[in-house]
Amino acid sequence: MAPSASSGPQSRLARLAAHFLAPSSAPEPPSATPTAPEPSPPQPQPHGLNFHALSPTFFLPRAAAIEPHAPAIHHVTSNGAILRRTYESLSERALGFAYWASRCARVSRVGLVLPNTPAFLEATFGVGAVPGAVLVPVNYRLKSEDVAYVLEHAGVEVVVVDQEFVGLVEGFRERNPRVRVLVDADTDVVEGELSGEFDAAVLEGLRWDRENGKMGWEGLMAQARDEEEVFALAYTSGTTARPKGVEYTHRGAYLAAMGNVIESGLNFHDGKRARYLWTLPMFHAMGWTFPWAVTAVRGTHYCLRKIDYGHIWTLLKHEGITHFNAAPTVNTLLCADPAAERLPQPVRVTVAASPPTPHLFELMTRLNLQPVHVYGLTETYGPITKGYFMPAWERLTPNEKYGRMARQGHGFVTSLPVRVVKNGDDLPEEHVEDVKRDGKEIGEVVFAGNICAKGYYKDEEATRKLFAGGVLHSGDLAVWHGDGAIQILDRAKDIIISGGENISSVALESMLAMHPDLLEAGVVAVPDSHWGERPKAFVTVQAGKELTGEDVIQWAKHQSAISKFMVPREVEVVPELPKTSTGKVKKNVLREWAKGADRAKIR
Repeated sequence: MAPSASSGPQSRLARLAAHFLAPSSAPEPPSATPTAPEPSPPQPQPHGLNFHALSPTFFLPRAAAIEPHAPAIHHVTSNGAILRRTYESLSERALGFAYWASRCARVSRVGLVLPNTPAFLEATFGVGAVPGAVLVPVNYRLKSEDVAYVLEHAGVEVVVVDQEFVGLVEGFRERNPRVRVLVDADTDVVEGELSGEFDAAVLEGLRWDRENGKMGWEGLMAQARDEEEVFALAYTSGTTARPKGVEYTHRGAYLAAMGNVIESGLNFHDGKRARYLWTLPMFHAMGWTFPWAVTAVRGTHYCLRKIDYGHIWTLLKHEGITHFNAAPTVNTLLCADPAAERLPQPVRVTVAASPPTPHLFELMTRLNLQPVHVYGLTETYGPITKGYFMPAWERLTPNEKYGRMARQGHGFVTSLPVRVVKNGDDLPEEHVEDVKRDGKEIGEVVFAGNICAKGYYKDEEATRKLFAGGVLHSGDLAVWHGDGAIQILDRAKDIIISGGENISSVALESMLAMHPDLLEAGVVAVPDSHWGERPKAFVTVQAGKELTGEDVIQWAKHQSAISKFMVPREVEVVPELPKTSTGKVKKNVLREWAKGADRAKIR
């Protein structure tokens, strides 16, 4: 049968080219009104023998077909049991939830208020297989009113919530009584008193499939009916404004996941498999697409309900963990934990969320935690650049080597090259001009290519600004080095201008972290009658050490490499720094602290 006009070679090339060309206008957001999936078994659109629609959902049935008995999940449940599931079992449960959503409940928008549990993975693949369905993961560390806002803004029809966080959705449920709420008990049983409503839904979906021809994955859409269709809304953290729903497509998620397989080295070739530890929240940018990436290589998901550094070291030492992802803050605290010791085998640690310090990379390397430095945004499906390690760097001094490792590097293999462009209030919004590649001229990091998200859901103006000039704007300031690598200096709003000098809070934090007794540092601008503004530092101290702010100032003046104009006049020692769910220091909170705000109320 000849391919249709809408799927011929010219049409396919046009769709491909669209990923490399500037959008002519803001992308059209998906309909605000959910549409129930069609009742008949879906069939892929005809594309020809040399083309298939891309969707990362396909990785699960593929893994189950290749190695059904391979270990897919290792998890300590809420009732303290060790739960192990094979890829055959994970595939079956995802399939059951897909049939429950599409055939039993007839819902197409599913909210997830879950920690890093098996239910999150099962729902992710289940919803991904339902034509037209949209997955909405929610940050369970938000306030209940913000959780309700995300669920209402996304128009969810059912919420899967962990039993620990049921209280977070009560306000939403009261205002939206027609929305179903499925509680996941996160136990080692799937039916009976210890199981939950999520388990019951999975079993109901499996029964429906058995009683209606046992179609399995063939009755779903693991390869997507349209790879450009939005199937997940990843909401931003909303630290300074309402969270925005970033639209993820099947194609973008597939290519981002494949990029992470390659760039993080997930695919082993010596008969071993990746053992991936879930320290990164799955809700954050869909876990940087690692639910799909780990599944693509048939790796084992080591799920974690919460961060416990002692437990993490136990798993690293005794379970042969090969990979995990974590923000610099998490890695800093992990390296400082009393259980820390050099591991006999290397563990590849994908580091992102905020710029790391060279000192942190040196500490990690000593423990055989090998950094894979990446950078990205929720709007880029997570990582989109990598700091590629060059063998020639081994001949550099340690400071030079780790300094280069801390750069954000080059664009991913599945993206276009990252750029740094001129920015300023005097330039038109649509002006896109590269800065010099001299490591000195500061500009804004921008992206283009396959793994840029489609836009913001129900926010055309924000989408227009995001893609102004035909590139995706990060809001991050950086320099561009001669070798093509970029290096982040700061968010635009976090640059400190003191007496005409630009001070990067990131650079100053990195230098303060070199103090042997400091654990972490956060720097913000405070008003100054003479210089306009100046830096103030908030710091935490290593366990068992004692330090005053004045001690740090004197060290900065006389023993560090910090330039005189950068030395903070105020350094305050605090028990801990306020952080987002992904480990970023909340600079907006530090600014409020610097103004004298009540710290018990603002965190």
